[in-house]
Amino acid sequence: MNAFEKISLPGVKNIIVVASGKGGVGKSTISSNLAVALARQGYRIALVDADIYGPSVPRMFGIENMKPEVRAEDGREVLTPIEKFGVKIMSIGFFVERNQGLIWRGPMAANAITQLFENTLWGDTDYMIVDFPPGTGDIQLTTVQKLDLHGVVLVTTPQEIALNDARKAASMFTNHELGVPLLGIAENMSWFTPAAHPDEKYYLFGKDGGKKLASELHTRLLGQIPMVAEIGIAAEDGRPVYNISDSSIAEVFDRIAGQLI
Repeated sequence: MNAFEKISLPGVKNIIVVASGKGGVGKSTISSNLAVALARQGYRIALVDADIYGPSVPRMFGIENMKPEVRAEDGREVLTPIEKFGVKIMSIGFFVERNQGLIWRGPMAANAITQLFENTLWGDTDYMIVDFPPGTGDIQLTTVQKLDLHGVVLVTTPQEIALNDARKAASMFTNHELGVPLLGIAENMSWFTPAAHPDEKYYLFGKDGGKKLASELHTRLLGQIPMVAEIGIAAEDGRPVYNISDSSIAEVFDRIAGQLI
């Protein structure tokens, strides 16, 4: 770690990355709602959408059409993050058209994410949440090497195919050369409960996979988030889970935030 020049982020106290081994497990949904949960508890929060190729955080906050202010300061361009729900947000999605695909090789993408961190005016921040892209590529490695991370939250769904990929992601972070602490497992899509039968649970993707993984990795299961259609609808509409009718989902995120604190 000491062989790499670190990025200085004055005022940022704690940096937590949210990662997964594969796509489609709801990592950005968890990152976004975790950031809002921490902000609601009175902390100064930043959220970095580090998914260069598939940024979704702007949509989840309903700020797709907004652009960060860019100005010159000390001979360089600096960015002011967009703020909503008490969260300071920065994403490559603010700078590309919605239907524009980025055809960048790894080093170019890694350089872009480095600039997002370095050139943004974060101010005093208690917790910075970094929403990683899936996998273990250049963006993840560059960020781990250049930032002083306080830990990683792994997101998985209960089925074995997702757990296998989560294990691979865990092995990267906990590698002795990187040594990022594993803060816990967040299990998404844990079960489905029909609205007409609130006492029933259907384990569509298997049961307690996150609990099994947490035991294997000697960490804790931070929470289990059920499949609720309203979560997806809220994300599409740019609303957090605190704006849906099922208050139990918000309680799960409150508990996850509390454990991280």
